[in-house]
Order: sequence, then C-alpha cells, then structure tokens
Amino acid sequence: MDIRHFRYFLAVARHRNFTRAAEQLGIAPPTLTRQIQDMEAELGARLFLRQARDVSLTEAGAALVIEADATVRQFESAQRNAQRAGRGDIGHIELGYVASAVYSGLLQKQVQGFAGEYPDISLNVRESPMASLPSMILEGRFDLGYIRCPLALPEGIEAVRLIDEGFVLALQVDSWLNRLPVITSVHLHNENFILPEQVVGTLQVASQGDFVPKLGAQPGGLVAVIALVSLGQGWRWCRSRWWGM
Repeated sequence: MDIRHFRYFLAVARHRNFTRAAEQLGIAPPTLTRQIQDMEAELGARLFLRQARDVSLTEAGAALVIEADATVRQFESAQRNAQRAGRGDIGHIELGYVASAVYSGLLQKQVQGFAGEYPDISLNVRESPMASLPSMILEGRFDLGYIRCPLALPEGIEAVRLIDEGFVLALQVDSWLNRLPVITSVHLHNENFILPEQVVGTLQVASQGDFVPKLGAQPGGLVAVIALVSLGQGWRWCRSRWWGM
C-alpha cells in the first residue's frame, strides 16, 4: 500500500459511495473498486460493507480511518514543507557582519524587512572580524556577510555593492585644522590618524590626497575612536552617515 491507497480509502469512507468518491478522485469507479479490494486483500480484512446504494465502514475500516487520515495529513504537510524549503520560504540563515556595518542603518533595515517578509526563516545575526568573514562564509559557518570594501575575497565568494558612503574628518574641537576655511590633503601630511578596523579604507582615502598617513592607535569601536580623537591622539576618517550627513 502507498499514500494513494489511503487517499482512495478515505474518499470512499467520506462519501459512503464508490461512484461519488471516484468522481472526486477523478478516476473510474471500477479502478477505485480494484484499489480498495487490493487494500483489503493485503490487510486480510474487509473495510466496507457493500449495500444496495451506499457502503458503510466495518470495524476494521473504522479503525483504519483514524490512522489513514493522520498519515495523509502528515504526508501532505511534509510535501508542503519540502516545497516551501525549496522555494526558500522556510529554513535558517547565519549572517555575519563587520561592526561598522550597523552605522548606516542599512543592515538593520534589511534584516527587519527580511524577517517581516519571511517569518518562517530563522535569522541568526553575529558580529565578526572583517578579515575572517569571507573564509567563514566559504567554510559554511556563515551564509552571507556584510563587509566594507575594499577587501580581498577568496575564490567562490562574490561581493554585491549595497551602498556608497562618503567620508568626513573627525577632529578635536580645538584642533588648528578647525580654524581653516577648507581642509585639503596638504594640511594632513604630518597628522596622526587613528586606525579603523579596516586599515585599507584609510590608506585609500589618503592616497586620493597624495599623502601617506601617520598611523596611530586602533581602538575597538566608534565610541573609543571619538574618545581618542577628543583626547588629541589623532584624527580619523569617518563614514559620513555616522554623523547624519
């Protein structure tokens, strides 16, 4: 017996009539009769008592209805879940992100939007060091990650640009640079720079001004960065979105 036999049996049990059950199933009544007879032969018990126009369940048939109905429901549920998983409607996602990815608000917006659109997909979001994110994705520890370019990616990992951001210069309040009407690269040649997590970004900005920055401390987060700037330990290129610009 297979799931098809249970469906045939339940249709006859519901309609109490082979002809009406066959019409619902879209098969010929003789075909349905043979299928039920095959079930009875395999079980070694009669499932229906044939009467003039209708049929009624035997004791064996009544016992089978409960189990057959549960089996069909479970099978159909498994089918639906498999189809939904195949479409990406259910499942689990591990998402890694570099700490500074949260400052623009894009990560939060996309995570919240995804959770609203796919409530049956669990999403685990974890912060990770920039340099290790690509390899962790390659190893399957993350399914995707939010990084800041430029970053060398291993073969098999692809980057998609989501947002472009400008830079501003974070300075101590009484810095001599604040007294200038315009700050150019010439003014920054001998200044100390506080390093972000991703050094390449600072070097790239400096190269556009045709100078090599003097690199200093490398704090952990934005609060630590601002603290060091305010203490006169150096200057820092910051994403303009951090300041609402």
